[in-house]
Amino acid sequence: MPFTPRVFSGIQPSGELHLGNYLGAIKRFVPLQQQFPCLYCVVDMHAITVWQDPDALRRATREVAATYVAAGVDPQKHIVFNQSRVVQHAELAWIFNCVARMGWMSRMTQWKDKTAGKNAEAESLGLFAYPSLMAADILLYKATHVPVGDDQKQHLELTRDIAQKFNNDFGPSIREQGLDDPYFPLTEPVITGPATRVMSLRDGKKKMSKSDASDQARILLMDDADTIAKKLKRATTDAEPLPSEEKGLEGRPEAGNLVGIYAALAGIDKAEVLRRFGGQGWGAFKPALADLAVAELAPIAAETRRMLADPAYVDGFMADGAERAGVLAEQTMSEVRRIVGFIR
Repeated sequence: MPFTPRVFSGIQPSGELHLGNYLGAIKRFVPLQQQFPCLYCVVDMHAITVWQDPDALRRATREVAATYVAAGVDPQKHIVFNQSRVVQHAELAWIFNCVARMGWMSRMTQWKDKTAGKNAEAESLGLFAYPSLMAADILLYKATHVPVGDDQKQHLELTRDIAQKFNNDFGPSIREQGLDDPYFPLTEPVITGPATRVMSLRDGKKKMSKSDASDQARILLMDDADTIAKKLKRATTDAEPLPSEEKGLEGRPEAGNLVGIYAALAGIDKAEVLRRFGGQGWGAFKPALADLAVAELAPIAAETRRMLADPAYVDGFMADGAERAGVLAEQTMSEVRRIVGFIR
């Protein structure tokens, strides 16, 4: 029996949202809700894999949820919620911890990156195992599609591995219970567009990050119009004009990054950007990029601020979303408990 198409995605509330979060995920949330039933989660349980100030975590959780809605997600037609309200995420994650293998986790590139040059044994067990929780987030709702940035592709592959192993390990029990076999789908990552990985404005070889020492390296979604324009106009570039074809961006990471950002904001491909600006210098391109970014991001920031002025409103639609998500989650977990042999 084919799985019902369903979208799930989430963002950690572990710091201020930036342009990479927007172009890599949030901007794609809106068109997907025209095609599929969607669940968009604020993954606050993932955030605490490194220590978070509790008050700051609450503020950041509301900000992420408000940004989803400000960007165009409909919290009534679809589901917007914070992960910790739905306890089945943790329950399924534990079962997946027992399905997944240590070697799978240790090979995760993000684990290696986050522990590079550090004492890995001093990191939290949650940080090591969080790809298992990510798999639970997705498979709890039997999501078939997950819009993510390019950096999350490996974790989606792990989600598929966990689903496949669960289906294989418990195949006889699944069939004995009269349930659909395979039980979990092999979820497809949705990695599309010209800016699936947005890079630093200071170094085109480094990913844009909220942890970068320089605030000039990133565009924050809550930056005001002047700040957005200044950061883009000061972005590191080379001395050459823009090429007329994409091949001319090879070996020019900063140029490729800014062209990709323009393309993603405008909803066009890089080739079209270069048709418009090929041969022109950065003095013409950067102001055009700044105007485009301000026109798209400033209204989202303004609407986010308006919603955050009324925390009860944000908490209300998250609570409503969690209640509806909880119904779907319990449908899955009531079956999973039977499959693995738990007595209830």
